[in-house]
Amino acid sequence: MMIEKDKVPNGNSAEDTKARMQIIFEFYNKWKERNPQQRVYNNALKDFINIRAVSIEETARHASKRYLSTLAVLQLDAILACSKLVRIGKTEHRKNQQQFKAMLIMQHNCPGLGAVKLTVGVRHKTLLKVQYCITALDITEEV
Repeated sequence: MMIEKDKVPNGNSAEDTKARMQIIFEFYNKWKERNPQQRVYNNALKDFINIRAVSIEETARHASKRYLSTLAVLQLDAILACSKLVRIGKTEHRKNQQQFKAMLIMQHNCPGLGAVKLTVGVRHKTLLKVQYCITALDITEEV
């Protein structure tokens, strides 16, 4: 599914954020139709990164806040396949992170967008890697 950049609201109003959230949900639904296994092989990890409900919920909640982060989500396949591991982090004491034993902090440089942070959760026991969140980084941010 191709969403044109000029169709994504770039303002900071509540309506713009809500519209971006809807775009992200619609994008993931279309993506899942094209990718029934709901996963992409990551070259750096030499393993699959899977999309699950937590992937969509967290990403929609965070990426919808900023225009560039919403645009980054639309580059999902490239980000999942080409992101490189920056560091391994601990989980935070949040309900959505309880299913993970560690968080992989990854980064990818998207043409026209710049650095994008991909957070991947590693599940307890199965070690399944699940995309947790995608956000565009400001020039001043570090991963």
